[in-house]
Amino acid sequence: MDTPNPSHATYYIPLPEQPSLDGSPATRRKPLKGFVVIVGSIIFLVSLVGLILNQSQEPSSTSPMPNNDDKPSSQKKSFSKRMPRGVAEGVSAKSNPSLFDDDEVSYNWTNAMLSWQRTSYHFQPEKNWMNDKKTDLPSMLIGFLKLRQILNASIFTGPLFHMGWYHLFYQYNPDSAVWGNITWGHAVSRDLIHWLYLPLALVPDHWYDINGVWTGSATRLPDGQIVMLYTGDTDESVQVQNLAYPANLSDPLLLDWVKYENNPVLVPPPGIETSEYRDPTTAWTGPDGTWRLTIGSRVNTTIGIALVYQTTNFTTYELLDGLLHAVPGTGMWECVDFYPVAINGSIGLDTSAGGPGIKHVLKASLDDTKLDHYAIGTYDPVKDKWTPDNPEEDVGIGLRVDYGRYYASKSFFDQYKKRRILWGWINETDTEIDNLSKGWASVQSIPRTVLFDNKTGTNILQWPVEEIESLRYNSAEFEKIVIEPGSIVPLDIGTATQLDIFAEFETELLASATEEEGYNCSVGAVDRSTLGPFGLLVLADDSLSELTPIFFRPTNTTNGTLTTYFCADETRSSLAPEVLKLVYGSSVPVLEDEKLSMRVLVDHSIVESFGQGGRRVITSRIYPTEAIYGAARLYLFNNATGVNVTATLKIWQLNSAFIHPFPLVDDI
Repeated sequence: MDTPNPSHATYYIPLPEQPSLDGSPATRRKPLKGFVVIVGSIIFLVSLVGLILNQSQEPSSTSPMPNNDDKPSSQKKSFSKRMPRGVAEGVSAKSNPSLFDDDEVSYNWTNAMLSWQRTSYHFQPEKNWMNDKKTDLPSMLIGFLKLRQILNASIFTGPLFHMGWYHLFYQYNPDSAVWGNITWGHAVSRDLIHWLYLPLALVPDHWYDINGVWTGSATRLPDGQIVMLYTGDTDESVQVQNLAYPANLSDPLLLDWVKYENNPVLVPPPGIETSEYRDPTTAWTGPDGTWRLTIGSRVNTTIGIALVYQTTNFTTYELLDGLLHAVPGTGMWECVDFYPVAINGSIGLDTSAGGPGIKHVLKASLDDTKLDHYAIGTYDPVKDKWTPDNPEEDVGIGLRVDYGRYYASKSFFDQYKKRRILWGWINETDTEIDNLSKGWASVQSIPRTVLFDNKTGTNILQWPVEEIESLRYNSAEFEKIVIEPGSIVPLDIGTATQLDIFAEFETELLASATEEEGYNCSVGAVDRSTLGPFGLLVLADDSLSELTPIFFRPTNTTNGTLTTYFCADETRSSLAPEVLKLVYGSSVPVLEDEKLSMRVLVDHSIVESFGQGGRRVITSRIYPTEAIYGAARLYLFNNATGVNVTATLKIWQLNSAFIHPFPLVDDI
């Protein structure tokens, strides 16, 4: 591996300013030595990664970094004023403004670094070069390292369960690793973890979608028919809604799709901009037996709105008076989602469910901020109006679906297991130049179940689907590890790049806590107080030149209440200066009888963190240069000044998911 430029290293100090680093790892309690027999293809993939490592990676440096808080000069550059990709076409930004000029070389990425960034159990599309069963290992490796045109995964769309298969449709570019030529990819799974790529589902080939087959939603009718409504960008750059349906409903794979001959079925109504009208939701039935659906838009520049349409046949529609909901100051709403949740929090509900004991979640992706917000409220099915329970936490001004790098989420009801499943789009935070170098861009989050939190009554609970547990092996348990103020404790778990971590924390106050007002996560993990921060350091190297803290930060306020924050700090996650590195998080409800708890999924360049049983979730997108492959480590840390922290953990290593083309024909 190339040695990082010393000028980049001065910012990377050990986490506590002068930590007590215990050189011996924490002792496991009863490590479980079960090794799961996995299919030969997964073994092959692991072997391939090892081959890449052996051929391409030199040993990383372990020399300590100097204690200097100055950020490298490259971090202080202003962003380019070039418009992000996608904005001119009337959608949210699909690229990051670069810290560098277009022709300036960024970090000196090696093939090993770029190869490591690809996730192992998160879904992301892959070029069809893997289909060639006649290709031998050396040429496959060369193709993998040199490939420049894989797929630009984008927003997840139209999920459904049909005849034993989960269907995932996603926007992608078959020609490049940057946004454009948006087409619907298609994959299927039996368990939401292992996926099989299928041929393209929908392509831009008519005047009403020639500039892109954008986001849509599937609705299953009582007779079993499936209808798919999607936004098309016309030859005149007008956003319209189109209808498609399976050509053969008896086909479990739903390989062929037919576009309705009289598309589009909906065009922007008067008063709605032609570039601000997209992303129809799954439909639901009203008390009169007709179907409703909502589409996001905006009025008067800043008011985010959800329009409501009524239909009996999905080919003709009536725009209802008024709006489902509107919030001033939130801007364009895209990828709106609307679904019921049971107050008892026990199971997921079909989108048409209503009546006593049910609330409704309204979620919108805000084009202005690129954040997914939601609120819980009451839906009046007669007036077709939704009202938030707490107007101060209305859509766009209150709770977020995820407080990290996560956008354009979409849910569906899994009628097989009676649960609501949520996916989100995790886009890149490096540059387009970097994406072209590695040949791919963007990932889908782990599917999450969604329930109403009946303990707080104020938020939803998100949790990884239970099927992720099928990937577990080699568990390790650590009980009551004491982390003293200003110390870091290494955890001896072996490979630390694919993990499922459960951690609970208890604190013992050593000094009186000072009052603290106005705290938020933005100050990061190095800002010390009496009560915190403390938590985990994931994807860290031995010298702590790279690390990503996932942590709690309790604060003692002037009115005597204790507020706890759940945060993720990316600011020292990578030595690469052009990578966007932020601090994410928010306050999280902690009830009186609860310990502080987190679950963290680590998958190479993706970290998904679930605080207090999923009341708050943070997705981190990181690009280490040192803390990769066998050099990645896991630590506990306590950066508080006045508490001892006791941690209890259970950690599993995770196998790679089996994601490859469906064996239909050789040239799929």
